Amino acid sequence: MGKLFASLYLYIIVSLFLVSGVIEQLWPYEDTQQQIALDQEFGKSLWLLSQTDNGLAKLQQEFNSELIDLTDLALPTNLKTQLQNDHYLYLFNQQQKVIWYITINETQLLQVGPLSISNPNFSSVWPYFLLLAIIGLPIGLWSLLLWRDFNKLTLACEAVGGSQDFELRDASKSFFLPITGTLNAMQERIQYLLAAQQELTSSVSHEFRTPLARLKFAVAMLEEQIENEKSYSYIDNMQADIAELEALVSEMLEYARLDSHQPSLKPRSCDLTALINSVVNKLEFATDIDVAVSAPRQLYYECDEHFMARCIQNLLGNAQKYANHKIHVSLEELGDSIQISVEDDGPGIAKSEWQSIFKPFTRLDKSRDKKTGGFGLGLAIVAKIVSWHQGQSEVCDSPLGGAKFTIHLFKSNSL
Repeated sequence: MGKLFASLYLYIIVSLFLVSGVIEQLWPYEDTQQQIALDQEFGKSLWLLSQTDNGLAKLQQEFNSELIDLTDLALPTNLKTQLQNDHYLYLFNQQQKVIWYITINETQLLQVGPLSISNPNFSSVWPYFLLLAIIGLPIGLWSLLLWRDFNKLTLACEAVGGSQDFELRDASKSFFLPITGTLNAMQERIQYLLAAQQELTSSVSHEFRTPLARLKFAVAMLEEQIENEKSYSYIDNMQADIAELEALVSEMLEYARLDSHQPSLKPRSCDLTALINSVVNKLEFATDIDVAVSAPRQLYYECDEHFMARCIQNLLGNAQKYANHKIHVSLEELGDSIQISVEDDGPGIAKSEWQSIFKPFTRLDKSRDKKTGGFGLGLAIVAKIVSWHQGQSEVCDSPLGGAKFTIHLFKSNSL
């Protein structure tokens, strides 16, 4: 990175020296322009020309000039001495125009002027265009290439947070050559760890199924041999634990499948209002909690209908676990985005848990009981599906008193 900015600094310094030299040669400074009319050689030339046979006539023809008496010009002593010695003298009038006085003889002077001292108009404009061409355009191109590499680096780093692969192509042409080597090494390490974690989750989940099946068979056989009525309660508890383990294995396998790679989504124009009502109707009959839906009559969005329904189902199922009496589901269009919210009147979620609630296997302490027990994968699946649709998911406090989960879907990022 130091080499990168050192090259830019060196280029600016060298360019400034070159440009200042070129401008000085092509468009001299204004004081230099003024000295042309005030140069001592110019005054001497006027005097010499006036001493020739036709010189005086030529001067009167070329310049605005007239003959005046020496006594008509009132001068201080020092200027009179200068006029006698050099035979020429220049003064400025009130309009800052120069007037030359040339000695013709002992009694007469030739007054030349007043003359205006003007500078070429182009001297105040073209140097800036030259400066822009020599410095501005290359720096603009340099900045564009730097922005391109920063954008690639940003996209590559953002990809680390998801399951998609990332790659820095054309690394040899990048300004960030030292960084890309480190990122590529980090990429290989992360991919190895992700693959190992996914393989472990999938393998362990599959391996659980065989002993679970044996346990179910053993419990069924044991149930036929029991004669003591009290033992049936223990058998029921064992069967409940086995069912919970089976549910955990199924959900772990499902999350491992979704986390291993992004599935091939099948986007189509979907009516989100109808989709939400369908999910609510499927889940509402299994609970006494009142579910209110606020949505427009129709609202279409291009997405994968199957996964979006799964996302809403997980949010609604999570709300049913913690709600006391009421759940509110809302759908609204806000400019270039669509917002889906699910809120309840349950105990809510502490603000310190908001950042980790969408991570896999994250469960709050208050949820570790038989009534609301989960495995911490439902909201992780929600975050995964939302990220596939390039949206955002968040949680905050609800006006109902519980938690409010919100999904932001952007129309510009529709599939």
